Amino acid sequence: MKSMQWEMAASSGTALLMWLVGLVVVGVLLAAFFWGRRIRSREPAPPTPEEQPKMPEGGPVREIQEFREPNEVPRDGSRLTPTELGDGYGSPSTHRSPSQDPEDHKKPGGGSFGSGGLG
Repeated sequence: MKSMQWEMAASSGTALLMWLVGLVVVGVLLAAFFWGRRIRSREPAPPTPEEQPKMPEGGPVREIQEFREPNEVPRDGSRLTPTELGDGYGSPSTHRSPSQDPEDHKKPGGGSFGSGGLG
């Protein structure tokens, strides 16, 4: 008889604990929702249609693919400084390849993934 009372007491205590945990979870979710709304109200509004980026007058910008010949590297063991390397596109130390045909520039694989080398 006493074991039945203990089971009932444990089940009512467990039920009460589950209700309390449920209320805490709901309270935390509501607090997070209202805190998020308050933070969102401080953020700037989304841009209007007039503030959106516009397409250039000449239409969409296209990608230009060109092939460049590599710079010569000194073979005497000295190192190039960054100022000797040039700034990349349009610098005097780089120049376009005379042939812009992609077939002329295809070389055999260099050992990267999928190059067909030994596993």
